[in-house]
Amino acid sequence: MKLFMVHVGYYDKSIGEGLYETHLNYFVAAEDAKDAKNKAHQLSEFRERSMHIDGMKEISSVDGYKVTLEKDVESESGQVISYDDTKNL
Repeated sequence: MKLFMVHVGYYDKSIGEGLYETHLNYFVAAEDAKDAKNKAHQLSEFRERSMHIDGMKEISSVDGYKVTLEKDVESESGQVISYDDTKNL
């Protein structure tokens, strides 16, 4: 499996009357780019907001460290550190 960042865009009518495009990034584990695209299209939020994919990037290394994915049976999502908490780091 490979890690892909899927950069999506959509128009939200509740923000600036829908004139401005909003963007999000999703991280997807997939066999290849086509699989990552298909997985992004299956996300409920993607469909509900009529999102489109602006681009994708395979993430194979970060700051000189190789990224490897392995199956996680516990599927912990990781710690979330809030805006206020980051100021105290």
